[in-house]
Amino acid sequence: MYRVLLKRYLPADIARLFKWTELRINKLIYSGNTFLCPYCSQTYRLFKSGGITNQLIEKMDIIGAGIRQNMVCPGCGSTDRDRLLYAYFDHEFKFLRPKKLLHIAPEPCLNSYFKNIVSISYVFGAKFHEGLYYPKELEIINLEHLQYADNTFDWVVCNHVLEHVEDEFQSLAEILRVLTPGGKAVLQVPWSPKLEITFEDPTYVTESDRLKHYGQDDHLRLFGKDYPGRIAKAGFKVSIIKPSDLPLIADNKVNLSINPRELIFVGEKQTS
Repeated sequence: MYRVLLKRYLPADIARLFKWTELRINKLIYSGNTFLCPYCSQTYRLFKSGGITNQLIEKMDIIGAGIRQNMVCPGCGSTDRDRLLYAYFDHEFKFLRPKKLLHIAPEPCLNSYFKNIVSISYVFGAKFHEGLYYPKELEIINLEHLQYADNTFDWVVCNHVLEHVEDEFQSLAEILRVLTPGGKAVLQVPWSPKLEITFEDPTYVTESDRLKHYGQDDHLRLFGKDYPGRIAKAGFKVSIIKPSDLPLIADNKVNLSINPRELIFVGEKQTS
């Protein structure tokens, strides 16, 4: 409610200042040594709980949804899935830094992380400019009809977006088109390990219908265990990475408070 009021009644710059002040105070209140946030490089005694839940989320055990304890960093707002991707990119980029990266609907902490890698030509955009969440220089893009030339990016990050688009396969086709041969896309979605086949029904157009059947009122499908096959059907070579595959998590030297059940889905554009 507090954030809704900030967005509705205050100019964006003033609302950002309030948010910045809140995060700085939180750093002091939550200071400790239990968890590490790699984005703000600070340790905390606990993270904030976060997420949403409802009957369908609990029934279908949707990974990437639901209430999670110690989910949100109080100092910068990173979430468990943001920190998982930090661990992934921390490992990947040690071997090969991307030259040009496209970030769809950029999460603030990841946005700052990529901006600080000076060797990357970093492009980020979303369909709408949401005042407080996205940076001012956001590009307006439509994932189903990207304005970029073929073979432009060697990385695309599309984190919890495909459940929102009208045409999932058109969006995947566009990501594949703009990737260079050998380029990779991180394609995260919420999914249910209890659902064999992704469920979608175009007749569900109301928010109440979508909440009931997909778990969130702005989702257009609920992905199932067939999700990697859907990425492959779009033309990608698919890799699935477990958190335990990532050195930053596997060595147990730090606790990033990530969901150990959340997998990373990576699609690679084949070279021939």
